[in-house]
Amino acid sequence: MSDATRRFSSRVAAYLRGRPAYPPALLTLLQEQCGLRPGSVVADIGAGTGLLTQGLLAAGARVYAVEPNAAMRAAAEELLGALPGFHSVAGTAEDTGLPVCSVDLITAAQAFHWFDPAPTRREWQRIMRPNAWAVLIWNDRDDDASPLMRAYEELLQTWSIDYRQVDHRRIDAAALTTFFGAGGFAQRQLPHQQRLDWEGLRARLLSTSYVPPADDPRAEPMLAALRALFEVHQQDGAVVLHYTTRVFWGRLRP
Repeated sequence: MSDATRRFSSRVAAYLRGRPAYPPALLTLLQEQCGLRPGSVVADIGAGTGLLTQGLLAAGARVYAVEPNAAMRAAAEELLGALPGFHSVAGTAEDTGLPVCSVDLITAAQAFHWFDPAPTRREWQRIMRPNAWAVLIWNDRDDDASPLMRAYEELLQTWSIDYRQVDHRRIDAAALTTFFGAGGFAQRQLPHQQRLDWEGLRARLLSTSYVPPADDPRAEPMLAALRALFEVHQQDGAVVLHYTTRVFWGRLRP
């Protein structure tokens, strides 16, 4: 198992408590632009604890939640296992284990930056039906949206271990153009917010793979700095984090 897979194993509880879901407008976009409908077969790659999977199931899709990390996969199975249409798959973006020409839609939410693009593209082409869509999704923090957001970014810069090396925002237009190929891609930006109390904000920070985990000696002073940040910016016991949900979709033409 690669480091990219292992590094979330100790963060599952924080991930469940603190990570943002996706705005309702995202499902509307997938329905209008990518043909998502009841009965659609979707491969949700790097599904994690099932944040996006849950919405796809609610839209009536049959979802194969492909996730290499056993702890995150188990969390998704506990949360979603009883829902019709849910299938848990131990696989990777580069080797999903799904049959040839079997899916109508592939999604990767908050995950593509961990993949090896070339073998991922070949694998996705293998499992896609004709005219299937590939969709890449990220919740990007809006670092200049408020004083809180600027302070939170400064905190990450101060305490992160390998922030810039693994930050998904390193996936630029050139990387997307190479991945989607000659068919090109469309994109849209959707506003999104997350309201968190203190425990939620703490979990949001600790869910991030590039900050010290809770049992690291550096975690205590980092969390003290976060608590001070929370006390300055909270209103009625909560803070609001601002995001832009960025969506890229296209067909992976040969």
